[in-house]
Amino acid sequence: MASGGGNPPPEVHIRVHSRRGFNMIHPVEVESPLPTAAPAANESPNTVMYREVKHFKKWFPWLVPSFVLANVVVFIITMSVNNCPKNSVSCVAGFLGRFSFQPFKENPLLGPSSSALEKMGALDVGKVVQKHQGWRLITCMWLHGGVFHLLANMLSLLVIGIRLEQEFGFVRIGLLYLISGLGGSLLSALFIQSNISVGASGALFGLLGGMLSEVITNWTIYANKVAALVTLVIIIAINLSVGILPHVDNFAHLGGFFSGFLLGFVFLIRPQFGWVYQRYAPGYSSTSVKSKFKTYQCVFWILSLILLIVGFTVGLVMLLRGVDLNDHCSWCHYLSCVPTKRWSCNTQPASCQSEQTGNQYTLTCSNNGKSKTYSLLNPTARQIQGLCAQLC
Repeated sequence: MASGGGNPPPEVHIRVHSRRGFNMIHPVEVESPLPTAAPAANESPNTVMYREVKHFKKWFPWLVPSFVLANVVVFIITMSVNNCPKNSVSCVAGFLGRFSFQPFKENPLLGPSSSALEKMGALDVGKVVQKHQGWRLITCMWLHGGVFHLLANMLSLLVIGIRLEQEFGFVRIGLLYLISGLGGSLLSALFIQSNISVGASGALFGLLGGMLSEVITNWTIYANKVAALVTLVIIIAINLSVGILPHVDNFAHLGGFFSGFLLGFVFLIRPQFGWVYQRYAPGYSSTSVKSKFKTYQCVFWILSLILLIVGFTVGLVMLLRGVDLNDHCSWCHYLSCVPTKRWSCNTQPASCQSEQTGNQYTLTCSNNGKSKTYSLLNPTARQIQGLCAQLC
């Protein structure tokens, strides 16, 4: 290579900060170079000029805390609508008045009755299909079965969601959360058609799925790639394994996870380093990088978008036609509950036969055959339903 008679051009060094956590490197802006004085006599002619590549903009997280607040407010409203003292024979924490909880035998999560949840918008497939109440696919995401259910989901949302919102902003994370929740409700409705379903778990698993696909699609900007991937896979596997317990809607978890996984390739894509360097520090790169994203990132983006559109379209059509996927998959119910000697997976709604003799009401559970006599004075239908739930 021919060399001129002048001094060689100065080198451009780029220093990149890395965040904590999975040691992700986020290049974005470049500070204006500091003014350089004339080189001193004892300095090398090859003056070194430094430019610093900053993080991506760190967003202020306000949407995720707003989601948490909304869930808490909706739960308080649900407990007010439940009004245990008026509609049940006995209540837990009766000093709370209309906000007191249903008996532990009916709801061990410290929460409302199933009828109150249904009134507030729980996912009821029969009403979605026959009464065209499709809005229940969304409203069920904001309801919770009890205090324990609410606390577990909201703590998880704060831990996972705030970090993601700081990294990617409220628009992308808000869409990821809501669409994943819809995907969870949709898959749940196609498999669980005899019970109601509530909870933000589908949306939460969507955030986990988005984190996993974000690691994959932005593979080159992670310092500890394998550690980040293995850690996420273990966390996701542990959480999904909890879904094999009874009364846990693992289909909502799976639907939310796969929706979030595909959405992560669409919403959480990062530009490649070479493009950032070329744009903000042109003196650094000796080769031209024309594309903002790598080829594999674009392929994942296109495939994921196609799968999302096709999946949601087919799922909604099947739901509105009243399709029960259990009829086409004889083993799929094991994905949501695995029976053992300690518990049963029979989650049929409680139903009882009632016999009245004066103020004596004898209820016989149709599910397990248990009978019990209660002394009641003009009980309401909701009170009898609550006693039936406790008996069964």
